Amino acid sequence: MNPKSAGPKKKAVGGVATGRERVLVASNRKARHDYEILDVVETGIALVGTEVKSIRAGKVVLKDAYARVEGGELWLFGVHIAPYDQADGFGGHDPERVRKLLAHRNQIDEWADRTRREPLSLVPLAVFFVHGKAKVEMALGRGRRSHDKRQAIAERDATREAARAVAARRRQV
Repeated sequence: MNPKSAGPKKKAVGGVATGRERVLVASNRKARHDYEILDVVETGIALVGTEVKSIRAGKVVLKDAYARVEGGELWLFGVHIAPYDQADGFGGHDPERVRKLLAHRNQIDEWADRTRREPLSLVPLAVFFVHGKAKVEMALGRGRRSHDKRQAIAERDATREAARAVAARRRQV
């Protein structure tokens, strides 16, 4: 066996092997503002053909999306995937349909238990492709109140200001 052919194929970008190619399609930037993120997991998503084409075109909105565990399965609600324009009479998809998320059984059971015991939410953070397969980055988060949001913004600004001060000091030396 040739040692060069063993293992997963890696794409080279600018001559550097990068491993897993992750192509971001859409992100839910508001989720990191509205929720304190406790745990993050990459899940698969069950799609029909026209949905995959629309996602590749970037026509995904995660703004009001959330997930729930129902019947021992993880379901994604509120994601809008626009109908594919070139699906001529092929029978497109319902843009707001409920989609099944694909995750490990132990992860689903753990999140179901935690959301039952604590006031936590399952929110999608991003949709991306890995090796041609659509994935959703799901997070377990605790909702922030408005004063928590202000505090998080103040902490982020303080960290940014400290980094600027350190960089300015390095330039002086």
